[in-house]
Amino acid sequence: MQSKETSTPQIKRSKLPKLFRQGFGIIVLLLILWRLYLVLGVQQEYTIDIWARLLISGLIIGGVYSLIAIGYTLVYGILLMINFAHGEVMMVGTFAGYLVLEAAKSIQIPTADNSPLSFANAYPAVAVILAFAIGMAVAATTGFFLEKIAYRPLRKAPRLIPLISAIGASIFLQNFAQLLFSPQTRDYVNPDVISRGAGWKLLINGSQVILPYTGVLTFILSVLLMIGLFTMIKKTKLGKAMRSVAMDKQTAALMGIDVNQIISRTFIISGALAGAAGVMWGLHNGLVYYFVGFLPGIKAFTAAVMGGIGNIPGAMLGGMLLGLMESLGPTALGISYQLKDVISFVILIVILIFRPNGILGEVLSEEKV
Repeated sequence: MQSKETSTPQIKRSKLPKLFRQGFGIIVLLLILWRLYLVLGVQQEYTIDIWARLLISGLIIGGVYSLIAIGYTLVYGILLMINFAHGEVMMVGTFAGYLVLEAAKSIQIPTADNSPLSFANAYPAVAVILAFAIGMAVAATTGFFLEKIAYRPLRKAPRLIPLISAIGASIFLQNFAQLLFSPQTRDYVNPDVISRGAGWKLLINGSQVILPYTGVLTFILSVLLMIGLFTMIKKTKLGKAMRSVAMDKQTAALMGIDVNQIISRTFIISGALAGAAGVMWGLHNGLVYYFVGFLPGIKAFTAAVMGGIGNIPGAMLGGMLLGLMESLGPTALGISYQLKDVISFVILIVILIFRPNGILGEVLSEEKV
């Protein structure tokens, strides 16, 4: 009897933090719903064309977040580690694409009337393909050496040690890029046919809405890369080996799988996706500097957790949702657009309170559980 009496207060105390979190989440959710009702239902300040512009912007940035989030979720699925240097891998790819476009701009092609024409404008498709190919290759190489140098020696260490190493690698890559390229913010100079601001003009509610060429390129390429990766994971021999290593490394090694090689290839694939996202970021947003990957990297990590860490479809969904929240949220809530980052993280907190494993849930093997 005494043991039962002493155990009852402990159970009640253990439920208090959960009840407190749920109560806090309900209050935040009700405040958000009340604000949405005031802005959308009562005031109705914004017309359909404004919402269309915000929706287009959200889908574009959401595609970039999804690509970066997949890199986080791939590494977590294999090593149970958050690669906080992933945003800097994206930054390296952004700089590589920038240098390719600068080189293409500097090469002059002779024309019939002897007027100067750069290679980037004479062959824009070739220049953009080269920017993506080299940006992805450089970022993939960075991911490969990052795993070799910063993570592999610490693979059997406690989980906190690789996390600290990842933060150190992030700081190193930022400072290396700052020393190599200077702190100056540089402009991505696109070929004229896909210059920023140019696009298809749509007439919505009597107003002109521009569907940017760079945005369409970013969104379509993001979707194609995500579909290709998902198909590779499910259908190919490499994908099956990656899933085996994620489930049980020792058993996979006994079955003849080179675990170290699979982990290296995982970092190469995640780096290539981050490099593609970096080139997209530069083409669409037009700015590159040594700190350009930090905030997108943190937001992509948020998207991966939101969708379900270790879950590739969850990372895709989380990235798209985060992009839409970031674009539509400030206008829907009637607040300053500078608070878009706050909205994203507050919604993340609410989701983690009510569904800690993310929207689609974590993909965990029996060994991880």
